[in-house]
Amino acid sequence: MTIHVAVVVGSLRKGAFSRSIALAMKEIAAPRLELTIVEIGGLPLYNPDLESETPPEAWSRFRSEIAKSSAVLFVTPEYNRSIPGGLKNALDVGSRPYGKSAWSGKPAAIVSVSPGMLGAFGANHHLRQPLVFLDMPVLQQPEAYISKVGDLLDAEGKLTSDGTRDFLKTFIDKFADWIEATGTR
Repeated sequence: MTIHVAVVVGSLRKGAFSRSIALAMKEIAAPRLELTIVEIGGLPLYNPDLESETPPEAWSRFRSEIAKSSAVLFVTPEYNRSIPGGLKNALDVGSRPYGKSAWSGKPAAIVSVSPGMLGAFGANHHLRQPLVFLDMPVLQQPEAYISKVGDLLDAEGKLTSDGTRDFLKTFIDKFADWIEATGTR
């Protein structure tokens, strides 16, 4: 049975390294996991004044896509030692209205990527904080910090490193086991 996983890419940049890694993971994960990128770039900033019987259509679409998934994979860069603003906004949009969070109970995993040496360590750990509050059991091991990511991709954004591919396969297999172990939908 295939498990449906929403993938939230933290970078909005065209040609983002995080999107390239997410697409590589989509290929690696099949057929056990079906990874679908859920776009966050068009989400209006969360504003409680817009939370009505007819919230912005982009919010409703996003919430629905997250709600129908069995788990969520976050693939993100680091901005200023934390998560990108668009990703934080997506967390806020998906968590509302109060008591109807689309995130609640969904197993999660985080892959952080960076062209530098730290592999977006700060973003990875900052993202764990709101996920705990959102009632998302987060995969603890293995941790995934992809450093020097620009050196691992070709000009078209395709993964060229067999070692990284092998690591991501191990990570995805552990995530699939985690989803099954948490007994979620």
